[in-house]
Amino acid sequence: MASTYSDLGIELMATGENAGTWGTKTNANLNLIEQLTGGYVSQAVTDSGTPTALAIDNGALTGVAQNRVIELTGSISGSRVVTFPVNTENFYFIKNSTSGAQTVQLKAASGSGATVTFATGNKGWKAIYLDGVATNTGVYEIEIDTVATPAGSDTQVQFNNSGAFGGDANFIWNSSTGLNIGSQKELRLQDTTGGEYVGLKSAGTATSYTMTLPAAVGSASQALVTTDGSGTLGFTSTSTFGITTGKAIAMAIVFG
Repeated sequence: MASTYSDLGIELMATGENAGTWGTKTNANLNLIEQLTGGYVSQAVTDSGTPTALAIDNGALTGVAQNRVIELTGSISGSRVVTFPVNTENFYFIKNSTSGAQTVQLKAASGSGATVTFATGNKGWKAIYLDGVATNTGVYEIEIDTVATPAGSDTQVQFNNSGAFGGDANFIWNSSTGLNIGSQKELRLQDTTGGEYVGLKSAGTATSYTMTLPAAVGSASQALVTTDGSGTLGFTSTSTFGITTGKAIAMAIVFG
């Protein structure tokens, strides 16, 4: 009986076969298992409508899909597809090193099984699992902790946007001036329930100025006022404002 091969290309020798070459074939299998476990290969993605097929070569070390780590390279000018052989059951670490803002889809060579896609700006890594379902192999992304890709432009503060990073031109960080909120957007300080808030925002047309808070809290019956005409704030007793409580009572008696 002739040898057969596993779905990953390992030779399965029949009993009593390959006399005199058993050692050679066993060593070839062990080398292939080692490559399947931790091998690396670089694969250029075809820049055309034809998918880039990652092969499994029976009994050999030449199949790209017989490596654990696959780096996709090359300059592509459109969305491209990379395929794995049907019936493949394995997991891979895939690095998208293609140039150009294009998607790269990972799928089985045929069938309508699940697929995994690198977004246009994703030049990172994906861990994927192929389920090996006959005729309709699915490709699934394995969720792992990774460094998320920043969004927006330089200096924009990052925030959670439906599970991904987001950026906004009106919310930026400047190393010289600090946090900048543009277009009259508000800084809102919410209450304990989050239903109500106190908001601060700039005037529609303003001359630039900075208010500097005092170093310590004031005493009772003091108000926060400008102290130097340059934006420095301080606490001052309200009695210095010109009308004392006694004067206010007297004025009320005289003028009604």
